[in-house]
Amino acid sequence: MILYHGSNMEIERIDLSVSKVGKDFGCGFYLSASKEQAWELASRKTEQLEEGIATLNIYELNEEELRSDNLSILEFYEYSKEWAEFVLMNRKNRTRIPSHGHDVVIGPIADDAVGYQIRRFTSGLIDMNKFLEELKYMKGISFQYFFGTEKAIQYLRKL
Repeated sequence: MILYHGSNMEIERIDLSVSKVGKDFGCGFYLSASKEQAWELASRKTEQLEEGIATLNIYELNEEELRSDNLSILEFYEYSKEWAEFVLMNRKNRTRIPSHGHDVVIGPIADDAVGYQIRRFTSGLIDMNKFLEELKYMKGISFQYFFGTEKAIQYLRKL
């Protein structure tokens, strides 16, 4: 399987210590099977930071090998209450201490306005069903791949 990571630079070596907190599945390295989505994220990041050049980092993942090892893999196949609660838990975690013990998490990507929706939900302005609906990625369902441990990133081969 080919996966893409959009950035404002070429990534020579994945360094989990520079991962940002408060992301959908926690602090880790994120990839997409969608080249277009990764390119969009690369362009947006380059524009926001006003430095670097939009870059697609391409990786190969042997899913069979990944699944045959002793890794903890969590998968969400669709938008669901469990997925929304998991995203909420991770988005609220502003530390580098993981909220979960999974090496790899695969599931839908949330819309960019997640922070706004979390504030609406936690303040009681919307219920769980509305929260879930608002989190859906506006261009249809698109999956992200989270690698949160050194053991997990060993399965990614840079192309």
